[in-house]
Amino acid sequence: MNTPETLKYSKSHEWVKDLGDGRVEIGLTDFAQDALGDLVFVNLPEVGDEVKAGDQFCDVESVKAVSDVFSPVTGTIEEVNEELADKPELINEDPYGAWIIRVADTADTVELLDAAGYEAVCAEEE
Repeated sequence: MNTPETLKYSKSHEWVKDLGDGRVEIGLTDFAQDALGDLVFVNLPEVGDEVKAGDQFCDVESVKAVSDVFSPVTGTIEEVNEELADKPELINEDPYGAWIIRVADTADTVELLDAAGYEAVCAEEE
């Protein structure tokens, strides 16, 4: 399992990259994409949508199931990775390069973990 030290993680398996100026990038972790299997569809949100820490903002469909994706932060979606609409498998190929949304004006966050803390959560679930 790949868990970059430079990112923060939620217990619901999203990663958060601080872009500065109150902006973050959010995607699914390596653990999540591996558990889901081959992704075939990403139901993307809209630019301008408000997200709230702990609430669902999109869902992903794999050959196994449909799973909700939760926002680790509160803020406004400023950009959506439109490439995922046509190529959801990018999350499987490069989970930390295939961000889903970029959020601005971030406020609240759910409890975010460092890499070691997140790996401990994953170990409990295996």
